[in-house]
Amino acid sequence: MKKTVLLSAIIFFWTAAATGAAPMRAPLDDGMQEYPFPDSLAIVTDTLGQATLTAVRRTEIIPSQTLRGEQLKRLGSNSVTDALRYFSGVQIKDYGGIGGLKTINVRSLGSQHVGVFYDGIQIGNAQNGTVDLGKFSLDNMEAVSVYNGQKSDIFQSAKDFASAAAFYMTSRRPVFTDKNYNFNFKIRTGSFDLIDGSFTWDHKISESISTSVNAEVMNTSGRYKFRYSKTGPDGGGYDTTEVRRNGDVFSIRAEAAVFGKIRGGDWDAKIYFYNSDRGYPGAAVKEDYGISLLNEDRQKDRNIFLQSSLTQTVSKSYSYRFRAKYSNDYMNYVMPPESTVQPMDNHYWQQELYFTTSHLFSPFYFWHINISADLQWNSLDAKGSDMFNANFIQPRRITGLAALATSFNLDCGLDLQASLLYTYVHDMGKRKDIEPAKDKNIFAPAAVVSYRPWKKTDLTFRAFYKKIFRMPTFNDLYYVQAGSRNLKPEYTDQYDLGIAYRKGFAKGVFAGIEASADGYYNTVKDKIIATPTSNQLVWTMVNLGYVEIRGVDVSLAPSFRFGEVGITARLSYTFQKAQDFTEEKKGGDFGPGVEDHYGDQIPYVPVHSGSAVLNCTYRTWSLNYSFIYTGERWMLGGNIPVNYIQPWYTSDLSLAKTFSLPHGMELGAALDVNNIFDQQYEVVKWYPMPGTNFRLTLSLSF
Repeated sequence: MKKTVLLSAIIFFWTAAATGAAPMRAPLDDGMQEYPFPDSLAIVTDTLGQATLTAVRRTEIIPSQTLRGEQLKRLGSNSVTDALRYFSGVQIKDYGGIGGLKTINVRSLGSQHVGVFYDGIQIGNAQNGTVDLGKFSLDNMEAVSVYNGQKSDIFQSAKDFASAAAFYMTSRRPVFTDKNYNFNFKIRTGSFDLIDGSFTWDHKISESISTSVNAEVMNTSGRYKFRYSKTGPDGGGYDTTEVRRNGDVFSIRAEAAVFGKIRGGDWDAKIYFYNSDRGYPGAAVKEDYGISLLNEDRQKDRNIFLQSSLTQTVSKSYSYRFRAKYSNDYMNYVMPPESTVQPMDNHYWQQELYFTTSHLFSPFYFWHINISADLQWNSLDAKGSDMFNANFIQPRRITGLAALATSFNLDCGLDLQASLLYTYVHDMGKRKDIEPAKDKNIFAPAAVVSYRPWKKTDLTFRAFYKKIFRMPTFNDLYYVQAGSRNLKPEYTDQYDLGIAYRKGFAKGVFAGIEASADGYYNTVKDKIIATPTSNQLVWTMVNLGYVEIRGVDVSLAPSFRFGEVGITARLSYTFQKAQDFTEEKKGGDFGPGVEDHYGDQIPYVPVHSGSAVLNCTYRTWSLNYSFIYTGERWMLGGNIPVNYIQPWYTSDLSLAKTFSLPHGMELGAALDVNNIFDQQYEVVKWYPMPGTNFRLTLSLSF
């Protein structure tokens, strides 16, 4: 309670200070840059553009991908994971249905190595290290971005340096024209008995202060038909149609924010609320495997966070930023007797208190230095079975981070960056009879170089190296009968070498083109994996894994204009060899019948994958076609027939039209048809995805 009051006081102080300051145009938000390309360009690859933030030249020299504004709408995506499918080098794990878990994996490093940020502040999960992206809607989103390594902008918190890859969600900031308010109401319906309604209300209080409120209510049965087949060892089997059950979701999401402008900067404060009750559809395996199609697991979530930010340019040589956040998360997971031999009704409570400060110094116009420091406190409390209550340590964690970064932007076209991150972790437990994990002190460096040989030609060569780690989660360390307090962090080494080209044309049919290619080599050492002990019912977490990833990401984005008709395209392809070279596994004894899979492709990573997006606009009409391909993959730890997962592809089509109404109102209508060829596929083995489905959206704005 005291921590909540303290954070509220900080936000109140910032707000009070900001209201009395003179207004000034706020700097661009993190990762947001303006380009001279036509607005119809479907996807922007933020690699070469330049923008000014606090009088500092910023050049994106680390490979990144961004979708923003109208570009998101044209894809017909409703959830964050739908949009991420179009990024190269990104794999999404989707456990089937609207209610299924959805996580992101970038360049095969693992979802726990991907930092997920909302308006510049990381969304944490100290319990298991993953963020369910299915909880986030695009309704109030201005942009989504994926960064390999880290952002090129060094003016950031220490947390921004602390992930192998980063996914940024930037919420919409209100923009006013000739009136002091904006209102948008949207309703959707479609397959799976979907009913989804949302609204946004922006209000301009003064020239320096504005507010925004966004809320959404969604309900769906999550039921859809899918084909199910099995071939037994004797060649016999069956092929039938089943209905995906227990995928229903009822959720409420609400956000309220205050935005302010001060001389040389801006501030904001936001509160976020999410509540859901959902079924978790189980694996679609017949009962002869010992598992039923009729999974009855349920999960309830309640997530609340309050965060605030203040950024100001004091002079040409100094800028600062303060950010703070408090989050309170609750989850109830129920496994009834109908779906398991060991019923479960567990409750989890997580709290996080986070504060960061960053200071940017510019001794010369070409040299910039950033010093940032973060302090974070996490707690996890749980209540469940008697055994769970008796043995759970109720962990607490204090994390201190400090980062020193510098960049040189030379007139010869050479950009250099380097950073060093220090992390200190101290774990505690409410149970004094159980010893927590030992303290950890870790240094992690990164270096980036970019060279643009010709000033008049937007061609850039780039390279970066980054060594980073991910801390063991509370589950890794303390989960009953599985956790190990002696776990070391997982370390990753990333090497990237790439080339990017961008060109725009003011006249003619050809409006512009973007192209990029990156080759990379990554390693993951001391990978945390679960291994059985002498008792097959009791497993433990150990550092055994070693993975090497070699890959190539290629993208091409041309755009054309034919009078009032605009056509844009985006083609992306990814090649990845992500192999398990765990020495201990080679010839090791992991139980009877377990084969040696040394050097095999790691689970769920395709060797080949790609996407194609084609968008056509004419006045107030927009037509969008999207194609996604994922090659063959394997589940579990071996590339053997029983683990094989077939390639899959989907084609989606969307048509949108806007109508002008009296008094400045605008009516929008959109029809999205997904998986138009009714492809039967699985992203995760035994978790079938929907066939052909549709969504109709109506919106009213004024």
